[in-house]
Amino acid sequence: MATGTEPPGTQPHTLGGGVRSPGRARIAARHLRTDRWWLAPAGTAAGLLAFVVYSTWRAFANAHYYAAPYVSPFYSPCLAQNCRTMRAGPNADLFGSWWAISPAIIILIFPLGFRLTCYYYRKAYYRGFWASPPACAVAEPHRTYTGETRFPLILQNVHRYFFYAAILVAGVLTYDTVLAFRDQHYRWGHMGLGTVVFLVNIVLIWAYTVSCHSCRHIVGGQLKHFSKHPVRYRLWQFVSRLNARHMQLAWASLFSVALADFYVYLVASGVFDDPRFF
Repeated sequence: MATGTEPPGTQPHTLGGGVRSPGRARIAARHLRTDRWWLAPAGTAAGLLAFVVYSTWRAFANAHYYAAPYVSPFYSPCLAQNCRTMRAGPNADLFGSWWAISPAIIILIFPLGFRLTCYYYRKAYYRGFWASPPACAVAEPHRTYTGETRFPLILQNVHRYFFYAAILVAGVLTYDTVLAFRDQHYRWGHMGLGTVVFLVNIVLIWAYTVSCHSCRHIVGGQLKHFSKHPVRYRLWQFVSRLNARHMQLAWASLFSVALADFYVYLVASGVFDDPRFF
């Protein structure tokens, strides 16, 4: 009587691959879980899809992305000649008049690449969109598994380089946040509701960026004796504490950057005026 645990050569041939391949335990059910395990991947897929739809619309809109002193994080820094003029803002006409589409397409490549190759987001969209695997202790529907060893998933290895780009982008967004302490006439010493939105966003952006696994390795990796590198050890401890909240920071920063863009859109399109505290 076959139990499903015999060596591969002693079992009759069965169709399928992965967990259904010969040599694996024969369990007819796809899983033995009794909880609503599908809620997590379904919610993840819905959240990521909503952001993709929203960001795509805003990136190609090429309008309502600047309301002095606020500039949408989707359009900063603005690297095309067709950008709106922003006084003391992040204008850099590196792309001449030949660039006709939205300037947001240029800069969004870098934060998007950083998030797409992020270790947490890989897990999120692998499960949410590809069901690889759908959830813990749930058999995936794919016959084979090659991991990230082939094209295109082998490109996930460029994550560290996108991390460097994300640091530069976060630096520019920090500059934008400083500029948000002006009024609509560019006078300093003012603070509006938009300033608060930008402050919350940049804190979450930095927290998510430095909690990255690549940052943790850069700060404390390849050290044999932490005692000989006390500064790097303290930095590694700090990044490690943030790294434990990487998933929460990933979602919080995704929401905050969309909120910051939407706030600028509302002010720039004239839906309401930016409330001023002082």
